[in-house]
Amino acid sequence: MSVSVYIPSPFRWLTQNREHIDVDGQNVAEVLTAVNTRYPGFDNLVFDSEGSVPAHINIYVNNREIHELGGTETPVADGDQVAVIPALAGGADDGAQPAASVALTPEEAMRYSRHIIMGQVGSIGQRKLRNAKVLIVGAGGLGSPVSIYLALAGVGTIGIVEFDTVDLSNLQRQLLHQTPDVGKSKLQSGMETLHAYNPHVTVVPHEAPLTSDNAMDIIPNYDIIVNGADNFATRYLVNDAAYLSGKTLVDGSILLFDGQATVFKPGHGCYRCLYPTPPPPGLVPSCAEAGVLGAITGIIGSIQATEVFKQILGIGEPLLNRLLLVDALTMEFRTMKLRRDPACPLCGDHPTVTELIDYDMFCGSPPLVAPGAGAHGGH
Repeated sequence: MSVSVYIPSPFRWLTQNREHIDVDGQNVAEVLTAVNTRYPGFDNLVFDSEGSVPAHINIYVNNREIHELGGTETPVADGDQVAVIPALAGGADDGAQPAASVALTPEEAMRYSRHIIMGQVGSIGQRKLRNAKVLIVGAGGLGSPVSIYLALAGVGTIGIVEFDTVDLSNLQRQLLHQTPDVGKSKLQSGMETLHAYNPHVTVVPHEAPLTSDNAMDIIPNYDIIVNGADNFATRYLVNDAAYLSGKTLVDGSILLFDGQATVFKPGHGCYRCLYPTPPPPGLVPSCAEAGVLGAITGIIGSIQATEVFKQILGIGEPLLNRLLLVDALTMEFRTMKLRRDPACPLCGDHPTVTELIDYDMFCGSPPLVAPGAGAHGGH
C-alpha cells in the first residue's frame, strides 16, 4: 500500500528537495523506516538515541497526531497521509517577517493542525502567523469576517480601529456581534467574540475615529493593513497612511450585490491610481442608503483574509495590480488589471501628497463623530 509522507522544508536537503514521498508500510514506524531506506539519515532527524520520537517532532496521520492514536504503531492504509512536523526556530525568507523562535505548544499544534499539515504553511508558517501584526479598519461588515478568520488562523496581534456601537441593523451581516450586544461598543463586542474563538490572540483596541492626526501613530505599528471602511474619506486616509508607512494594504468594498477586493503595495500602485478623485458627495450611496446583501460581506471579507494570509506566509499570487470584481446576482468573478499611475499624486514619479491631508475636505464629506456616526467599518 502507498502512503504519502510530507517532508518539512528544513529536512528536504536530505530528500533532494522533495516535499512528498510515496512509500509502503503497514504502520507509521514502517513508513518512516521506508523513508530512511530511501534516504539514509532520515531516522536521525525524527528519532532520538533511544529510537523514540522526541518532543520537538510531531507526526500526524491524516491530520491527527499519532500520540492520540497508537504512536508509531498507528496503522496506515493505502492513500493515507503522514506528516512530519518539527518545532523549528527562525526561517525568514524573501523579506518576510521572521517566525517567532518559540516552538508551538501542543495545544497550538492541535488547534492549527489543519494548517500545519499543509506544505505551504507548516510549523514555520504557523509561527509566522503568530508573529504577525494586522490592523483592521472597521469592525463591521468586512471587518467581521476578516478579524474572525485571522483570529481562527492564529494571527498573533489583531488591531481594530472602531468607535461605533452595535445597532440592530448591523446584525444582518456583521458576524462579530449578536443580539445581546446591541447598544454595546463594537470594539468590546468584537474583542469578546474574537477571544471566545481564540484566547491566544492579542486584540489591540483603537476606539477613536482614524484621522490625519492619529493615523501615523497607529498604522506604522502593524505589518499589514486591512481596509473595511464604509466612507471615501477614510478609504483615502488609510490608503495614504499605509503607503507613507511602507505597509501593504488589503482593500475591500461592497454595495448592494457587488464587491471589490485588491492589494496595494508600495511600488505597485495605490487606491489613488485606481480612483484619482472621490465621487461628488451623494453620488455613490452608502450601504445604509442603498442596502447590501449580508452574504457579500462574507465573500469579500474572506477574500481579504486570504490575501492577508498569503502576504504573511509569502505564498501564492496576491491581488497586486488586479482588481477582483464580484457580482453576486450572476455569481461572476472578474479580474481587471491595474497599473501604477506615473502621474499619481501619492505614488507617482513626482508625488505632491507627501503627508496626510484633510480628507473630509478632500472628499467633501462631514467628519465622523463618535459614537453612533456610522464608524469606519459600518458597511
